[in-house]
Amino acid sequence: MKKTLIIGASPDPTRYAYKAAHMLKRFNHEIVNVGIKKGEVAGVEIEKPGEIHQDIDTVTLYIGPALQPQYEDYLLQTKPKRVIFNPGTENYQLEKLLDQHNIEPVRACTLVLLSTGQY
Repeated sequence: MKKTLIIGASPDPTRYAYKAAHMLKRFNHEIVNVGIKKGEVAGVEIEKPGEIHQDIDTVTLYIGPALQPQYEDYLLQTKPKRVIFNPGTENYQLEKLLDQHNIEPVRACTLVLLSTGQY
């Protein structure tokens, strides 16, 4: 299973990050929720960005390009194998930066990848 860090985690059930957290857990992936909201999602507390998790396979983004620069160092230090840019989060500059650090940028939808067995 792929340990997944969700950036932009939210306890709001109408948000896609919330839906992704629940679906990831349903498919037996361990999750780490990171965001600015307080609370928990799918039984996992939302933490502020700061603690570096070295065992992350995938980061899935649910924050827009305007907020992403403040997460660049965090992403590079986390060293995931890939970062999924969900619809609306695409950012050519960040994708290029990740690629330069041997982190695969993927433009896709986490929910679709899980639903179709491509995660």
